[in-house]
Amino acid sequence: MTIQLPGKVKFIIDTLSHAGYEAYAVGGCVRDSMLGRIPGDWDITTSASPEQVKQLFPRTVDTGIQHGTVTVLEGKESFEVTTYRIDGEYEDQRHPKEVTFTSNLLEDLKRRDFTINAMAYNETEGLIDAFGGMEDMQKKVIRCVGNPVDRFTEDALRMMRAVRFSAQLGFAIDRDTRAAISQLAPNLKNISAERIQTELVKLLISDHPEEMHTIYESGLSRVFFPEFDAMMRTPQNNRYHCYNVGEHSIVAMQNIPGEVVLRLTMLLHDVGKPVCKSVDQDGIYHFYGHPAQGAKMAKDILRRLKFDNDTISRVTALIAWHDDRPLLEEASVRRAIHRVGLEQYPALFAVKRADTLAKNQFRRKEKLGLIDKYEAFYHNIMEKKQCLTLKDLAINGKDLMGLGMKQGKEIGAALNRLLMHVLATPEDNTREILIDLIKTEQKVE
Repeated sequence: MTIQLPGKVKFIIDTLSHAGYEAYAVGGCVRDSMLGRIPGDWDITTSASPEQVKQLFPRTVDTGIQHGTVTVLEGKESFEVTTYRIDGEYEDQRHPKEVTFTSNLLEDLKRRDFTINAMAYNETEGLIDAFGGMEDMQKKVIRCVGNPVDRFTEDALRMMRAVRFSAQLGFAIDRDTRAAISQLAPNLKNISAERIQTELVKLLISDHPEEMHTIYESGLSRVFFPEFDAMMRTPQNNRYHCYNVGEHSIVAMQNIPGEVVLRLTMLLHDVGKPVCKSVDQDGIYHFYGHPAQGAKMAKDILRRLKFDNDTISRVTALIAWHDDRPLLEEASVRRAIHRVGLEQYPALFAVKRADTLAKNQFRRKEKLGLIDKYEAFYHNIMEKKQCLTLKDLAINGKDLMGLGMKQGKEIGAALNRLLMHVLATPEDNTREILIDLIKTEQKVE
């Protein structure tokens, strides 16, 4: 098996080798190369100590020197070079209390999480695969190196990583590895929200967001996302749905592009349904008010998982308006765009389509046609550059002050009245007509 090493990676490995040390590309870059994927990073492992690495390369950064890692700078690129090590006891289920450097490559490889990440390569010796990583890749299996209970006890985040790799690669999780996740899922409580968020996002934007099933079935969601467990336990007994709330949300994610805001929106768009559920006298389920409730709950969940404010704002707005259905005529659509917020378009149409495609066939074609018509009105309005916000009005507060208005509230109310008028009659958005409208109001008063 031959891997084409980038020139700078080859240079670092060759430099270490010529100095008498062992050196290999290791981990994810080897895995991705063998899968025909382009590695995001190239990591190097070596028998050289951090001090010896620093002596060989003129530009280095001590990024994790206590754990044996030195970053070597070559041009504008950086490469982590880590000394072979044996991890000590994991006291926080995330980091070893101490590490011991070793000259034995296999000792270093056996501390790694999964067999597909425990392979090393250089051009002299080729592939070093002591734990069956190549065979597992051929079988499309995620399997821990050694005892999975030990690996997950050392680092509880590895349980999320197992599911994330399954989603990204389309691999199944080995039976024993999956059983250990279910056994040790409660230990995820020791992992920071930021690290959980990173793994969750990679899962959600992958080609297989349906691996949220595994997050639920293994008990991981119970630790960091109990609202999803409630969704998975909430049926939707009405003619519009064929899945429970959680299943519907997963299918909706599969029907929208793999962009973080869109996938998060579909995951959470119905999160308010379990608490909004009501049952009528015929046994039909209703979820009145769930968009507003869902937006509120989603805000709390995303904050808990340490998402940035912009992502929270965009996701919660799309959730709040995902079920909004304006009358499909131009003035109503203009008012809807103003009400919802111009920044939510055209993403809102993708959300509506994904939501519809995750329901049953009842009136589906009709609903998709209505979304198409809504979007056609939107594009027509945008092409005409019609007024949709206060800043698009042909006059502003200074103009109204020139007409004798002095109070801020009075000016704000007048501008809003003019905007409502222009949303209904866009051709009136000229300075002359709007000033005449204000003058007419003043005469009436």
